[in-house]
Amino acid sequence: MRIAIIGGGIAGLTAAYEVARAAREGAAVEAVLFEASGRLGGLIETVREGGFTVECGPDGWVSAKPWARELAVELGLESELISSNDATRKTWLYLNRRLVAMPDGMNMMVPSTAEALAALEDSPLFTAEAIAAYRREPARAAELMSAAPERDESIAEFTLRHFGPEVLERVAAPLLAGVFGGDVRRLSARAVLPGFVAMELTHGSLIAGLEARRAAENGAAPGAIFTSLRSGLGALVERLTANIPAGWLRLNTSVTGIAHAKEGGPRWIVSTVNPGKRRATEEFDAVLVATAVDAARGLLTPIVPEAAELLPAEASSAVLVAFCFAEAARVLLPQGFGFLVPPNGACAKDALDPAETLLLACTFTDQKFAQRVPVGGRQVRAFFGGAAADRLAKCGNDEIAAIARLELARILNSHNHSHAPLTGPMPAPLPAPVLTVVRRWPRSLPQFAVGHLERAAELEARIAELPGLTLLGNSLHGVGLPDLIRDARRAARAASLRTQD
Repeated sequence: MRIAIIGGGIAGLTAAYEVARAAREGAAVEAVLFEASGRLGGLIETVREGGFTVECGPDGWVSAKPWARELAVELGLESELISSNDATRKTWLYLNRRLVAMPDGMNMMVPSTAEALAALEDSPLFTAEAIAAYRREPARAAELMSAAPERDESIAEFTLRHFGPEVLERVAAPLLAGVFGGDVRRLSARAVLPGFVAMELTHGSLIAGLEARRAAENGAAPGAIFTSLRSGLGALVERLTANIPAGWLRLNTSVTGIAHAKEGGPRWIVSTVNPGKRRATEEFDAVLVATAVDAARGLLTPIVPEAAELLPAEASSAVLVAFCFAEAARVLLPQGFGFLVPPNGACAKDALDPAETLLLACTFTDQKFAQRVPVGGRQVRAFFGGAAADRLAKCGNDEIAAIARLELARILNSHNHSHAPLTGPMPAPLPAPVLTVVRRWPRSLPQFAVGHLERAAELEARIAELPGLTLLGNSLHGVGLPDLIRDARRAARAASLRTQD
C-alpha cells in the first residue's frame, strides 16, 4: 500500500514520519514524499553559526496547543524544550514616531484581569476615550451577546463592536498583521479568533469572559506563552527526517498533476518532473497534499474544480532579515520581545505616517528565548510584509539588509533618545553585524477572509468524495506549527489504516 505526500514542509514531514511509524509497527504501508526544492522543512530553517542560532521562519510555537510538544518529546527532544522568557515579556508598538509599550496583562487586544484593566489608566497607548470604551465593555455584556451576528464578520467589525476604532487601529491591527500579515478589515473573526467569538456567545463581554476563565483556573500560574527548541526548530526537521526511510524522500522533484485512476485500478496517479526534466508517473492508494496554497490550488482544481474559488485567494508575503551582533551594548533595545508597526491604512490620525517605515515587526531574539546568542551577543529579526515584502523580495540580499538596518536604526533611536520623537537627519545604521541572514517567503501566509470556515468545510466535503485524497498544510485550518502537526498526524494515521482495509 503506497501513500504519496506532496510537500516537504512540517506538515508533509510529519505525515511521512507517521506513516514510517506505522510501517515499523507492522503495517504494510510505505510513502513517497515529493519536495520541489532541494531541502526539507519549508518555512522552518535554522542557521547555526558563530554561537548564534538564527531561525529563518517561525521561532517557536504557542505552548497552550500540545501537539508540537508531544511530537518533540516522542522524537527524543524533551531535553531541548525551552520556554520563552515571559518574566520580561513586553510588546512595543511604534506609534507617533516612538515605541510605546503595550500594557501588561493583555490577551491580544483584551485586558485579561481587573488589574490589567486598571493599568490602562497609566498607559500612554490609549486616549481617555479608548480607556472609557474598555471600562464600559463589561457592563455591555447583555447588549454584546444579543448583538453577536449569526454570520461571520471581519476582525475589524468584531473589535469595533467591543472596543471602538482606537483599539482596532492601535492594537488589533498590528497584532494580527504581525501573526497573519493580514488586513483586519478582511480577516475572518471566526477563523482567526475562534476563542473570542465563542466567549462573546457565552459571556457577551470579552473582559468578563477572560476573568471567568481565570477564576475557573483557580489561580493556577499560567505556563510560558511560547515554546521552542534550544538548538532551533531545525532540530525538529532533522529528527523527523532521520526517522523517515531515505528511499521515501524525493527532493528536487516537482509534482505536476494528480489524477483519480480509472475504476478497477490503483486510486491515484501522480505525475512528476525532476531537474533533468525527466517526467514520470507513479501509482498510489492515497495522496496527501501538503503544499503552499497556490501549489495546492494548481493540483486540486483539475480534479476538484471548486478548489479554485474555495481556497484562500489572498496570501501574504514576508521578507525576514536577521542581524547578529557580537556586542549587545552597541545595540540598545528596550526590554521585551520586540515591536509591531500598525499596518498602512489602519493607523490613527496621530499615529505613524505610513510612509515612515516599511517594517512590519521586529523580534528581540535574545530577550525572547535564551541561548540564541553567545555571551555578550545580540540578535534581532526584522520583518517586512505585504506589498513591502513583495517589492523588497526583488532586491539583492545586501540591499535588503541595508534597508532593514536603516529602518531599525530609525525606530530604535526614537526610543533611546529619551523616548522623544525622532527628528533631524537620517540616523546612522546599526553597527555592522557579524552575521546577517535574509530569507524571502513569497505568498506564504494564506489570508482567512470572512466566510473562510464555510468555504473550507465545503471544499473538504468535495475532497471527501474522492477517497484517499487529503489536503494538509496551512490553507484551511491554522498556520501555527501545532495545528499543522496535529492535522498531518491524523491524516497519515487515517490513510495508513485505510490502506489496510
